Amino acid sequence: MQNQSIADDGDDVLSKVPRVTLAFWIVKILATTLGETGGDAHSMTLNLGYAVSTLIFLGFFLVTLAAQVGSKHYHPVFYWAVVAATTTVGTTTSDYIDRTLGLGYVNSSILLLGLVIAILIAWHVTTGRIVVDHVIARKDEVFYWVTILVSNTLGTALGDFVATTTGLGFEGGALVFTGLIAIVAALHFWTDIPTTILFWAGYVLTRPLGATLGDTLTKPIDQGGLNLGRFTSSFVIAALMVVLVSATRLRKRGREQHAGGGSARDDRAPDRA
Repeated sequence: MQNQSIADDGDDVLSKVPRVTLAFWIVKILATTLGETGGDAHSMTLNLGYAVSTLIFLGFFLVTLAAQVGSKHYHPVFYWAVVAATTTVGTTTSDYIDRTLGLGYVNSSILLLGLVIAILIAWHVTTGRIVVDHVIARKDEVFYWVTILVSNTLGTALGDFVATTTGLGFEGGALVFTGLIAIVAALHFWTDIPTTILFWAGYVLTRPLGATLGDTLTKPIDQGGLNLGRFTSSFVIAALMVVLVSATRLRKRGREQHAGGGSARDDRAPDRA
């Protein structure tokens, strides 16, 4: 039992992703909201268009992904930068598919949902497992980020569909996805449904929640928004992400040092909050 514990601790230190906690989901929602406001700021406010904005954010995604993959353990700046990049490129890519190519919200949502499921199946067939918060092997890391990229693109289409096509509006759409996330959380605590299934369900649903929240903040008042400005909202959300991640890391470091007496192992083990 002790040897197993030591092995688990070693895997935890080497993992390239954070633990899935309440703080994780809050930062994830902030990141998806940032993706909506940041993506729209470039494609609409700067009038760069969906195609050009997608190429810009795709470049940002590749740069941040290279830093994340090149790191030897979890680094919050690298990790959350990649997540934010997937949400921004997901926003502009989804808008390009839905509006410029004319595929529509329903068709693109079905297509992207099928793609997410196919990636997860391929992940399981290739590695024999689908990991959530212990990503160590390179194959797992590749599948992890591809799934996130596609799921965030899917989430954008779902958010736009619920908010605009159903007539619920942005606030109504946000309430719908909040309720669905609450159901996923309840299933996690009160059923035996595999954690990986519920994790990716929650991951997909937090993206349309962020999309509807972002539109609620930035859309004109006559369209149901607060008209706060896309760049201003993006900067404020990014600042909130930095504050929350920093506060969580400091609190976790304090707990570890208190529990371990500031041992050498605590000093060298990376925080994964």
